[in-house]
Amino acid sequence: MPIVVIKILIALGLDQLLGEPKQYHPLVGFGRLAGRLESRINHPASRTRQRLLGLLAWLLAVTPVPLALWWLQQTWLGASLLGITLDILLLYLCVGRTSLFEHSLRVHRALEQADLPLARQHTSMIVSRECQQLDEAGCARATVESVLENGNDSIYGALFWFTLLGGSGAVLYRLANTLDAMWGYRNRRYLHFGWAAAKLDDLLNYFPARICALCYALAGNRHQALASWRQHSHQLSSPNGGPVMCAGAGALNVQLGGPATYHGTLLHKPYYGGNTPACPRHIIAANRLVDRSLVICIALCLVIPGILYGVIQFSLQQGG
Repeated sequence: MPIVVIKILIALGLDQLLGEPKQYHPLVGFGRLAGRLESRINHPASRTRQRLLGLLAWLLAVTPVPLALWWLQQTWLGASLLGITLDILLLYLCVGRTSLFEHSLRVHRALEQADLPLARQHTSMIVSRECQQLDEAGCARATVESVLENGNDSIYGALFWFTLLGGSGAVLYRLANTLDAMWGYRNRRYLHFGWAAAKLDDLLNYFPARICALCYALAGNRHQALASWRQHSHQLSSPNGGPVMCAGAGALNVQLGGPATYHGTLLHKPYYGGNTPACPRHIIAANRLVDRSLVICIALCLVIPGILYGVIQFSLQQGG
């Protein structure tokens, strides 16, 4: 575990230092290939056939690269310096902490400068709701929700699968998460074709999301976070985004949720979290909450294995 934590810290350091690659990002190329694959395979058919086609497309798009990386690590690189370096670089490409914060801070700066049209424009780049009619509070609320949810999607998910499977696990998760963002919409085109992408992303995110929600709670107002998680997460449509956003909102004591328009349809989402209306300062607070929660998570990764090892050794000595 200490070796894994060191890799994680180096990868996060690279992300902080270099940020997201501005050109030739592998995920951009993957997105283009996935788009071409979907245009060739996705065509009108029965629900079952479309779901099978969507699953086939997911397997063709997602599995080859992680399997090749896993085979390379197992047969050639192993624990060599080259293997460790490759692991770190893969995780660096899969985490999106700095990019997430940069996008949210653009909204914050626009709101601080009272430039609402620019704030709406920047908000629309990180959320899927319609932003043309959002006021200052609406932009702040949408951005805080995005930071909290993507804290899991862009950071915790990749770290979790990296811890279990190394760089190939992080790549598997990131590609699956990208396909969910592309195909996971409940509209006419993707309702059945994107079913597999959405369900598999839910499966891969189940444990990371709950670890993320717990760390949010530990990094902020714990009682409010746990209460919001318990009372409101089941009211949100996302089985993983619900716990993450409810716990994060409670930890910040900020009220999130409420009506939002998606693709021309007004959805009356429930309010959740705390009692304080969202404002620009909560964007900064959300970024800081993500960072505090990461420190707690990494510390727990170092401490818990040591505690378990000590308990096991004590039990063996007592038994002897």
